[in-house]
Amino acid sequence: MTKTITHVYRDYVTAEAAMREAKAAGLSDSNISILASNADGWHKPGGHDVDPRHDKDRDGRDDRAEGAGVGGSLGAVAGAAAGAAAGLGMLAIPGLGPVVAAGWLAVTAAGAVAGGVTGGLIGALVEVGESKENAALYAEAVRRGGAIVTARVPDDEVGRYKAILSRSAFDICAQETRYRSTGWQGYDPAAPTLTAEQIRQERELYR
Repeated sequence: MTKTITHVYRDYVTAEAAMREAKAAGLSDSNISILASNADGWHKPGGHDVDPRHDKDRDGRDDRAEGAGVGGSLGAVAGAAAGAAAGLGMLAIPGLGPVVAAGWLAVTAAGAVAGGVTGGLIGALVEVGESKENAALYAEAVRRGGAIVTARVPDDEVGRYKAILSRSAFDICAQETRYRSTGWQGYDPAAPTLTAEQIRQERELYR
C-alpha cells in the first residue's frame, strides 16, 4: 500500500532540490510530481536569453530549470509522466495562472484542464487523498509563486520521505491565516495572476 504526501516550497528551485533528494533516497520518477508557478516567467521553453545570475555553470540554460528538461505544451506534461524530471510542460490553470509541471499528478491536472474542469489541480489532489481545504491552500501557494511536490510512497516509508521532503518546505497551514487576512476565502478560478514583483514579495516571506 502507498500513501500520497504533498509539501509546499517557496519556488521551483527549492522544490526541485527536495525532489532530487527523495529520488536519491530511492523514490522512482513515476511516483513523484512537481508543479510550480511560472507567473514571473522564469521558465521560457526554447528561450536562449538567460539571465547570467541564473546560469552559474554558464551552459546557456537557466539553472532553475536544469534537471527538468524543457517542454512547451500540454503534450510535454503528458510526455513527462514516465519521469518527473523528464521534461517540464506548461499549463495555464484558471485561478493559478501559468505553471510548469511534470510527473503523474501533473498529467492528471493537465487532463482536467484540457477537459475544461474547473479547479483541475484541486480535483487531482483530492483524488489522491488530500482534503479539499488543503488542496485549496496548495493551489493558493502556487498562485503566490510557490511550488508543490507530491509523492506516492510505501506506507512503511512515509516517515522517512516526509523527513526528506519537509526539510526545505514551509508549513502551508500556518500560512492560511495570512492568506485569509488578504481577503482569500478559498479557490477562485477568477483570481488574478500575481505580478512578478508581487511574487517576489511573497517568496521573501517564506525565507
